Amino acid sequence: MDKKILDHLKTADPLLVPIIESTPPPVIHEGRDVYEYLLRSIVSQQLSVKAAETIFGRFLFFFHKKLPAATDLQHIEIERLRAVGFSNAKAAYAKNVAAFFAENTNHDWDAESDEAIIKKLTAIKGVGKWTVEMILMFSLNRPDVLPVDDLGIQQAMRKLYNLSDHPKELKKQMHEAAEPWRPYRTFACRYLWNWKDVKPDVS
Repeated sequence: MDKKILDHLKTADPLLVPIIESTPPPVIHEGRDVYEYLLRSIVSQQLSVKAAETIFGRFLFFFHKKLPAATDLQHIEIERLRAVGFSNAKAAYAKNVAAFFAENTNHDWDAESDEAIIKKLTAIKGVGKWTVEMILMFSLNRPDVLPVDDLGIQQAMRKLYNLSDHPKELKKQMHEAAEPWRPYRTFACRYLWNWKDVKPDVS
């Protein structure tokens, strides 16, 4: 983790200091392909990690153990996706994602703002804002994302800042509490996720 980022977060928000100093730092990986991330996200909806990995493994095996080209997935029959474990809805959503990427080949995501990417990808039926925010954070490694709809972040911030339980008021207060973190809200959130993992009473 870049010292400049840590120094900023510690100075901007003293409540983060003990969390940063006592919590394992987040591991920053090289970003995953947006197309692949979206497909994995669709598969994993409402499933355990193990079940999702099993289904995605069958999916890859069906396409000779590699991620299918968007044009190939776009035209596959839903019944074939059902055979590897997709629900009807997930099969349709996966084909929607494939259709988008078949039309948007070699897209330069780095040239677009976070807001533009959220608007573009949530226009795909089956892709929600939270999913796109996770793509921004973990696939595109954008530094300043605040996923206020994420349950883990809600629980951690409610505990840390004694925020409201009312959903609308909670999200407003989350934005206010996180304002000093800019332009590194992604990193603060990643620390909060890790903190929540090691503090079972955060809920």
